[in-house]
Amino acid sequence: MAKQLLKLRNVPQDELAEIYELLESNEIEFYETSAGNWGISMPALWLADDEDYPQVRAMLDDYSEQRYQRAREEYEYLKQSGKTRNFFDIARENPFKVGLYLVIVFVLVYFSIAPFTSIM
Repeated sequence: MAKQLLKLRNVPQDELAEIYELLESNEIEFYETSAGNWGISMPALWLADDEDYPQVRAMLDDYSEQRYQRAREEYEYLKQSGKTRNFFDIARENPFKVGLYLVIVFVLVYFSIAPFTSIM
């Protein structure tokens, strides 16, 4: 019987490619289910033989930890070199979008607190 290895919703393509490579290099039989025509089903990666599950799960856990460490090191490097993106960088790249979002937030805050004040 098949056993689910990983839900694929919101998984980056580079991570998925690395997982495929890891499974194929270890000759592990697996298959993928899609989200369906309307995108409402759960896309997932399945292990064909559930007897291999503990070994494969341990392998994926190790991979996940290594990927986390790589991402953390990259973030720390960018942070130390001052290349991380912040609010002002995003506002500089797309000022209209940021301004529109700020207006929407202020309108929502106004209508949320207006009943409790005598401004209206």
